[in-house]
Amino acid sequence: MTEYSSVIQKGPATLAEERRERAVLVGVDRPGLEWPLGSSMAELERLADTAGADTVAFTTQKLDAPNPRTFVGSGKAEEIAELARAHEADLVVFDDELTPSQQANLEKIMDKSVKVIDRTALILDIFALHATSKEGRLQVRLAQNQYLYPRLRGMWAHLASNRMGGGVGSRFGEGESQLEVDRRMVRKRITSIRRELAHLSEVRSLQRESRYGSGMFKVALAGYTNAGKSSLINRLTGSDVLSYDKLFATLDSTTRKFELPEGREITVTDTVGFIQKLPTTLVEAFKSTLDEITGADLILHVVDASSPEFEGQIDAVHDVLDQISAQDIATIQVFNKCDMLDDDTKAGLKRRFPHAQFVSAKTGEGIDALVSAIAASASASDVKLDVVIPYQRGDLVSLAHERCHIISENHEADGTHLQMLVSPAFAASFEAFAC
Repeated sequence: MTEYSSVIQKGPATLAEERRERAVLVGVDRPGLEWPLGSSMAELERLADTAGADTVAFTTQKLDAPNPRTFVGSGKAEEIAELARAHEADLVVFDDELTPSQQANLEKIMDKSVKVIDRTALILDIFALHATSKEGRLQVRLAQNQYLYPRLRGMWAHLASNRMGGGVGSRFGEGESQLEVDRRMVRKRITSIRRELAHLSEVRSLQRESRYGSGMFKVALAGYTNAGKSSLINRLTGSDVLSYDKLFATLDSTTRKFELPEGREITVTDTVGFIQKLPTTLVEAFKSTLDEITGADLILHVVDASSPEFEGQIDAVHDVLDQISAQDIATIQVFNKCDMLDDDTKAGLKRRFPHAQFVSAKTGEGIDALVSAIAASASASDVKLDVVIPYQRGDLVSLAHERCHIISENHEADGTHLQMLVSPAFAASFEAFAC
């Protein structure tokens, strides 16, 4: 399976040690496309760059429907092969997902040295480069093997007539073809990875339950890849989560504590970025990571305000949130990178999205207003309590400062007199001391 070596990865690879490949990008303009073809191809070029390939040529074709045999027309396929030959390309990347038969037919038309992959394989390759945790690498390998399984057909055609086994005592059966052996091997690998992921998911669930059991308000960042989620969590919490101007720079979810101005502690979790045409296998493989979103009390939907395609990106994020049943969780829309907008554009966005927050993680613009909006959401279901806590219950006073919004605090003869806003999760701990 060496021809799939660029798709099957076991962990991060160092691009500096590899020669950057030369890629020809192919797009098909069809009726009803959600994104303009030019924007989709520009994003494909960025994906190719992130994966370590230089784009040497673009080509597109207008079709009412994809060709079932080669996706593009047969004449266009020959033209692509000639284009790859002329530019000495190593790689042809299609902007849409190819069926296994389409990919096999295209490979027959290209030179033997040219690989044919689709957008899904390119994203999988990037995920393999950027996954750092054990769980992240396993999630990527699961998605890779699910992608590879139906494409095993034809890889061993030259061995189709050869049979394993045979000989004395086995002439009643034809044995197995190499293709069948490989399919069984990939199925076993998928089963094994799923089993290991299930174990890691249980560990993650225990960690998540301990956070949930603490009653702490939970915020999750969701958004299109490269919208600036990692930069925003760094700005909010003062942490050092990896952040680059690259697609899918971070894959593993990161949780940090954050103290609101009133003293209450909350958690903020950064999650994997979304993208248009995100393969369903990836959504399924990263389900345990995306559970960080479904278990949140509040979602910050981070939008790249500087992107000309921000509306399509918003729709792509909504699609994934719908897939993981997170559409009903309270959400604050956060337009990031506002330092890159002129005043008129920013004013226009504020008129169109009056309930959104407008920030710059780079300069700190709008962060205080965002924190106030988070605090208001965290306090939305709070109840007001007036309590006198005995001095021997200092643990409750500490809990009040960490998890509640203190309105006033006085030290009296009987104990500490607190007026505060308390979330329902902690109300029972204080009700016995109500005035």
